[in-house]
Amino acid sequence: MTVRLLGYASLPAIPVALYMALVAAPTEAFMGHSQRIMYIHVPAAIASYLSFAIVAAAGALYLWRRRDHLDALAHASAEVGVLFTTITLLTGSLWGRAAWGWWWTWDPRLTTTLVLWLIYVAYLIMRQAIDDPERRARFSAIFGIVGFLDVPVVHLSVVWWRSIHPPNFAGGGTTLDPAMQQALAVCAAAFLLFNLFLIALRWRVERLERSAARARASGRGAAGD
Repeated sequence: MTVRLLGYASLPAIPVALYMALVAAPTEAFMGHSQRIMYIHVPAAIASYLSFAIVAAAGALYLWRRRDHLDALAHASAEVGVLFTTITLLTGSLWGRAAWGWWWTWDPRLTTTLVLWLIYVAYLIMRQAIDDPERRARFSAIFGIVGFLDVPVVHLSVVWWRSIHPPNFAGGGTTLDPAMQQALAVCAAAFLLFNLFLIALRWRVERLERSAARARASGRGAAGD
């Protein structure tokens, strides 16, 4: 039911976000239409923050309750978070090329975002490398919680270090046009809905896969007896 509701909510949200980004939002005077990449780049980054927050929260709850469905939620959220962080890095590279003439620079926010991506790619690789389910879940929970510490570093990097990125919008330091801010807010809401839909869908699939694996293991055990 949750998956279906999130899907129904995401379905109209995406075209509305596209309309706001491509039609309703004014064209930026200096960068022109290339600035519209922002309406994907920033919401994707916010969605990745949410995904990794769920990884950390589910991991902490798993360490407390030792419930397999919580580990499945952390796994699903990490996969979706890596997807949205990849989108963030790719769109940031495209935006950087259009705005400053280079695909990559070791800017604090770019660098800390790349580190965040590497952390959770390593998280997913580690999950594949550990065979024992309980040990895998325990190690992954700790890894996911520690890895989340990079999220506030990414967010505050423009405050702590000199950066080519503008100040955080929530901090009130932006001079972004109000119509652009409105379009960005709509796009962020749409991305968050879609992000939650993907997590819920992947979580459901993960639980079904684990149930099927347990059933196969029980069947083999019964056949051996």
